[in-house]
Amino acid sequence: MPDSHDSVGARNYSGFADRYAAAVATKPHNALYERPAMLSLLPEVRGRRVLDAGCGPGLYAEWLAQQGASVVAVDGAPRMVELAQERTRGLAVEVRLANLEEPLAGLADASFDLVLAPLVLDYIRDWRKVFREFRRLLAEGGRLVFSTVHPAFDWIALHRQRESYFATELVSAYFTGFGEPSHFIEYYRRPMEEIFNSLIESGFRVERVLEPRPAPEMELADPKLFRQLSHEPCFLCIRAVRE
Repeated sequence: MPDSHDSVGARNYSGFADRYAAAVATKPHNALYERPAMLSLLPEVRGRRVLDAGCGPGLYAEWLAQQGASVVAVDGAPRMVELAQERTRGLAVEVRLANLEEPLAGLADASFDLVLAPLVLDYIRDWRKVFREFRRLLAEGGRLVFSTVHPAFDWIALHRQRESYFATELVSAYFTGFGEPSHFIEYYRRPMEEIFNSLIESGFRVERVLEPRPAPEMELADPKLFRQLSHEPCFLCIRAVRE
């Protein structure tokens, strides 16, 4: 696979992987908001071949394998690959270092039933390129399920000072909730039309869209965040079908 060290995602997580992995399993934004929404969009995975694109420390890969899927998990940060390998040891998971901005060499056409891309596409500027690669890897009728930062949250809460909502541009923010100091990251924000047109123009049909609400358990775990996410979007989750 191509060298991944210069990608935005790899830069963000090269020195942050262990802190992220230690918190993400229970952090309310993930465990009680994004992950339940993503899991609700998945088709039956038993006996299916799944690509976990941007696997991070391997939580989704572990869950998929435990449900009976055969998984190839890829990530651009070397330490994330190590953590995912540790988490999924003994399961039907192959973990590889790969840059999603480049072709996934060694993976055959139409060899997957499902591609899962949780909170990774924000680190990639050209979605048409990566979606075309996902389409190549999916069998006909295969599904792509992904999550991304909601454009409304991104624009209103973080970047209203930017020149134009309609731009696709590299921006920055600080991750909170992973211990101190807060971790600086870069990512790409884009308008809603770019999200959906990238999919459509790459040969996918949108099947289901979720603007998640928090799980009821969050009201006890983090009441303030529960109230906020009950009324304001933060993430956007989409299921699309390869045509």
